Amino acid sequence: MNATTPSEIQQLVSAEEWQLRVDLAACYRLVALYGWSDLVFTHISARVPGPEHHFLINPYGLMFDEITASSLVKVDQQCNKVIESPYPVNPAGFVIHSAVHAVREDAQCVLHTHTRAGIAVSAQKNGVLPISQQSTFVLASLAYHGYEGVAIRDDEKARLQANLGEANFLMLRNHGLLTIGKSVADAFLSMYTFENTCQIQIAAQSGGGELTQVDPRIVEGVGHAMKVQTGGLGGAFVWPSLIRKLDRIDPGYRN
Repeated sequence: MNATTPSEIQQLVSAEEWQLRVDLAACYRLVALYGWSDLVFTHISARVPGPEHHFLINPYGLMFDEITASSLVKVDQQCNKVIESPYPVNPAGFVIHSAVHAVREDAQCVLHTHTRAGIAVSAQKNGVLPISQQSTFVLASLAYHGYEGVAIRDDEKARLQANLGEANFLMLRNHGLLTIGKSVADAFLSMYTFENTCQIQIAAQSGGGELTQVDPRIVEGVGHAMKVQTGGLGGAFVWPSLIRKLDRIDPGYRN
């Protein structure tokens, strides 16, 4: 299928997919706004509702603050374009995302970053330390995957999937951070928490003093605390305010 303009793309897809495109484009803009992007590298993917196992991913080469709902590229599980697009895609960049989507039906959105703080903590032998309230949320559902070089080989997928298990936070050793969400909003809120956890840890360690760790019993009970804090709504609780923030800055992501 050929489409070149926002209106043509919108006519080709369902209302549900268009809303997903708007949310995913917003997520890319927010990642750029909060300083988590790595030029044109890394990806945020979203599963399109339906039995076809199609996904939305960024057009390779665009900065995250340039991405719009219509410019997102729709691909199959092998990263082949489903709707023709003037933009290239990066199949190698989809390796990690396709591995996660293949085994986690609950993962509508997978968000991966290469931030300085995230990579710094991923390089530490003990990983995330229980030294902040934010860290307790992450530790409640955290897994690690060892570094195997640039993630371009299909044979790494099985090991990544086994290491991930049912966790919603994945620390890619010497590489970066990854979150999984039942929605784009959930994946973003999880990454906001994950990134802050890492920034706080690096800041605390830079002070040079002995760190106080959170009681393990508190970490164990954090699941209930998270439900109380967000009203059980997860990312949906904060997402509307983030959308309003973006719309005040530049609503162009909706095109």
